[in-house]
Amino acid sequence: MKMNPLGRTDMMVSEICLGTMTWGEQNTESEAHQQMDYALTEGVNFFDAAEMYPTQPTRAETQGRTEEYIGSWFRASGKRDQVILATKMGGDGINWIRDGQGFTRASVMEAVDGSLKRLGVDHIDLYQLHWPNRGSYHFRKHWAFDASTQDKPGTVADICETLEGLADAVKAGKIRAVGLSNESAWGTMQFVRLAEDHALPRVASIQNEYNLICRLFDTDMAEVAHHEDVGLLAFSPLAAGILTGKYQGGRIPEGSRRARVESLGGRWRPETEAATQAYLDVASKHGLDPAQMAIAFCMARPFMTSTIIGATTMDQLKTAIGSRDVKLPEAVLQDIASVRRAHPQPI
Repeated sequence: MKMNPLGRTDMMVSEICLGTMTWGEQNTESEAHQQMDYALTEGVNFFDAAEMYPTQPTRAETQGRTEEYIGSWFRASGKRDQVILATKMGGDGINWIRDGQGFTRASVMEAVDGSLKRLGVDHIDLYQLHWPNRGSYHFRKHWAFDASTQDKPGTVADICETLEGLADAVKAGKIRAVGLSNESAWGTMQFVRLAEDHALPRVASIQNEYNLICRLFDTDMAEVAHHEDVGLLAFSPLAAGILTGKYQGGRIPEGSRRARVESLGGRWRPETEAATQAYLDVASKHGLDPAQMAIAFCMARPFMTSTIIGATTMDQLKTAIGSRDVKLPEAVLQDIASVRRAHPQPI
């Protein structure tokens, strides 16, 4: 398994990261433990969670259960020191998490302490902000995005206060490094600038969606990642399972994510199906598993720190981790580029 530097920290993370958002909803505790056992054996040293997990759906009754499952695995396995552990703090909007409060200096520490308790650990290696207080254009919101509604001075002050809260947690030894999620190029640069100007923690990574049919990262964000060493942790490299082809022709397999959320968070559209079929044809032409082709493409991108995979079955997990052995020839990359030209932004 290839290891990549996590920003400008001294941590090295596997090019594949184990995502956990199904644990506690679609996966049982024992299944979660089995996934962690297998991933670690296969060289995956990077696990990613969030205080709001599990999802599909997100609900108060299960909130925090994913972190609890990771904590019980640490206690049973004794392997905390073999894992780079990442989790995330939710921004405003979820009423049952700190009464829907977003990031403040005080709420950061409250959230960190909550995660530490559920995880049963004394520190978190990478602590990420799940989405910005000011809102985000991610999750299909880019179609109607309007930055002119944002409060100019208030937004910068808010970022600075959030960084101060993260600095408190770093000084207390509760987190080692910080990261962003669902952020923009402008927002990322504000975090970098303010950290440098005020001796506050510098962001090491950004976790945004990235896959063959969602490539918003390829321009401005890629430039930020290159110059500022804020690499991408790509979530949903299979576009919520779409790129496996299992939903083509309107199929909704029993137990699948689409059986729970039919629109797949706004991803499933006629344009999506057409683009996906074109990528499936590329995989078939070159004798590749479509899921492995999609994940291997993500891992090969120059701005990629780690690609976050998720699975509800062990077969899915084995296929995803097997992507590490897939190297895409130039002919495949050229065909992928041609499909992108024909289907530039399906979701």
